[in-house]
Amino acid sequence: MTEDRLSAIPVLYEDNHMIVVVKPPGIPSQEDETGDPDMLTLLKQDLKIRYNKPGNVFLGLVHRLDRPVGGAMVFAKTSKGASRLSEAVRSRSFGKTYACVVHGSPNAPQGRLQHYIRKDAKKNQVTVFNQPAAEAKEAILDYHVIAQKGGFTLIAVSLLTGRPHQIRAQMAHIGCSIIADRKYGAPPTPSITDIALWSTSVSMPHPVTKEQLLFRSVPAGSPAWSRWSEQELMEAIDWFIQ
Repeated sequence: MTEDRLSAIPVLYEDNHMIVVVKPPGIPSQEDETGDPDMLTLLKQDLKIRYNKPGNVFLGLVHRLDRPVGGAMVFAKTSKGASRLSEAVRSRSFGKTYACVVHGSPNAPQGRLQHYIRKDAKKNQVTVFNQPAAEAKEAILDYHVIAQKGGFTLIAVSLLTGRPHQIRAQMAHIGCSIIADRKYGAPPTPSITDIALWSTSVSMPHPVTKEQLLFRSVPAGSPAWSRWSEQELMEAIDWFIQ
């Protein structure tokens, strides 16, 4: 099963300092209580095999994607790379865009959502507030409606803060739950199990050369995406990319 998992992880870019891959939906970013194969462990195994490395392989988790979310994801292959990429995330020079398919449609075709999010670690769920609240952190995203069809809406999202379940919770808070996201109130959708949220691009300065890098990933693997044309999906990917 491990080999099958590894073969299902496309590599978008790799050098001595970092590796960018397409995370398949359903795989945890890192080890969790389920004990299921996770991205960090699978990629370490892959690097160990491909480069015939003895002992432990270093791989740094730069950012996370929720288990049911697929798309572009960055890992660091050196401690220096991990430190500099993590600093890019903290300083917001690490860009992240997403596409999602929601029930209904936002009131405005584009805009900024600014809320406050508090996580309940025991439930692995967050609560969204319109105003500052105890232990809640500010959550900001920009969105743009790409297309509407059959009561569903394809939306491009630029994430300005990286809070847990941020896009899922903020979209649900405005009455537009993401398809198949039962945790945040989405109604059942026949034949769709993975939530319709995808990491469509990541951008950052290279941790060593400082060259500005950009990597794209096209949403796939779920009937939620097949209702949209290739042109609509590409528009969702590129809308917030400068």
